[in-house]
Amino acid sequence: MKIKTLLFLLFSSCLVFAEKPDLFLLKTYNEKLDVVGWVMSEKLDGIRGFWDGEKLISRGGITLNPPKSWTAGFPDFAIDGELWTKRRDFEKVSSIVRQKNPDSRWNKVSFNIFEVPKQQGGILQRLKFLQDYLQQYPNKNIRIIKQIPVKSKQHLTNFLNKIISKKGEGIVVRNPKTLYQTGRLSSALKVKKYQEDECIILAILSGKGKYKNKMGSLKCQTKTKKIFKVGSGFTDAQRQKPPKIGSEITFKYYGLTKNKKYKHPVFLKIKPKLTH
Repeated sequence: MKIKTLLFLLFSSCLVFAEKPDLFLLKTYNEKLDVVGWVMSEKLDGIRGFWDGEKLISRGGITLNPPKSWTAGFPDFAIDGELWTKRRDFEKVSSIVRQKNPDSRWNKVSFNIFEVPKQQGGILQRLKFLQDYLQQYPNKNIRIIKQIPVKSKQHLTNFLNKIISKKGEGIVVRNPKTLYQTGRLSSALKVKKYQEDECIILAILSGKGKYKNKMGSLKCQTKTKKIFKVGSGFTDAQRQKPPKIGSEITFKYYGLTKNKKYKHPVFLKIKPKLTH
């Protein structure tokens, strides 16, 4: 998510800023948790959009500028969701929605709703509030993300595998009884399936901000000669005393981008050297 935000903000100089919306955020799913009875849905890889009843705002507080025809018939109450085109298409969605002068490509974007803020009841009741509105005022650009009750842990795993097989990002599980809240919630969790690989450390890069005078990230190279940075997953002790240049580490990642780059690489461990 941080990478998406940085990419988006690179183009923010030509955009108008609004008050940053107070949104709910996801925590990470722990397999030890029992989420039977919760609801699950696909986690779409797009740009977060918040419609406040009058205008469309990004997660970072940038007022987006879709064509007026695209938002025609939108409700006068808040809805929260993902601006999305299709799986593995984040770069294109980002280029569409960041334009100061919107173009016809907005017609390919749908607003996929996973929350109706400030409405009563649990998530299913809040989404039904929007569903009732859309039955009376249909809108081709607004879609409600289907929420599927979790029957068992295997049911969740099967659904996750199905989404991953279709090149999706992962899924979200939510407690349907939780009333609307903002902030990072224990009742709203992201579930992803990651892969692992190894790489050799080429350089230790200095950190900034809270990591000043410590390691910020590692510049690494895989056996296939891919060069990239790993900047998360480290403890404070590891940042103070990072792995040595030339050592091999294991990292996890969440698939590849369209340009074949690792998505969200995270440090896991130093690979021990073999002794003879």
